[in-house]
Amino acid sequence: MKNLSRACLGMALVLSALPATAYAQEEEESSSITITGGATVVSDYRFRGFSQSDEEAAIQGTFTIAHESGLYVGTWGSSIGFANGTEIDVYGGFSTELTPGLTGDIGVTAYLYPGTNNATVIEPYASLTGAIGPATVKGGVAWAPGGQNSLGDESAIYLYTDVGVAIPDTPIKLKGHFGYADSDSFLGGLDGNVIDYSVGVDFTWKALTLGVAYVNTDAPKIGGYKEAVGADGAVIFSLGAAF
Repeated sequence: MKNLSRACLGMALVLSALPATAYAQEEEESSSITITGGATVVSDYRFRGFSQSDEEAAIQGTFTIAHESGLYVGTWGSSIGFANGTEIDVYGGFSTELTPGLTGDIGVTAYLYPGTNNATVIEPYASLTGAIGPATVKGGVAWAPGGQNSLGDESAIYLYTDVGVAIPDTPIKLKGHFGYADSDSFLGGLDGNVIDYSVGVDFTWKALTLGVAYVNTDAPKIGGYKEAVGADGAVIFSLGAAF
């Protein structure tokens, strides 16, 4: 589905004009907001197993504002190999700890392609994240309902699981992904559905992360389809910086 179809805050504190108690209150209120972001260069932008950058390198960036209540908004962007060469995703949602060690997240993403008409895709999502032994496991679903201008009467659903295992006392994190897309159109594969998967490792040093992963799908090879849409197996490199 994504083949057609995956930063704003200011504050001022006038210290000299406020009593100490008022300043403490302002400081407490400001600490309830967390701002995160980063920039990444990837050797190929793969979305659910399919290349979005014609199997060429892409530059990506992200910016998120989160409140201690669990509400958050953000944006993510990347260079791509179709439309006008740019994808901007805007998202918002609510994340909270349901029980100790189990976090729920629900929200919606708007996939935007500036300069193109009728290309926006709206996709609600939900996920659960928890720990199983040394592993962090996330399972989620994303659903793009039909009736959107970019999708017509077609719809799509994506189910996935992500697993990450940090190696103690090292900068190494092992990661794996398995996803299943079911679409009303051929975009998910010639039969409307496709499995994607990846295994990889991240190396982190301070704010920098170097990643390498093998990505592939079960998209059909008939007629050279799999290679033509950039869904064939590939080793993907990434280098990101977070703030």
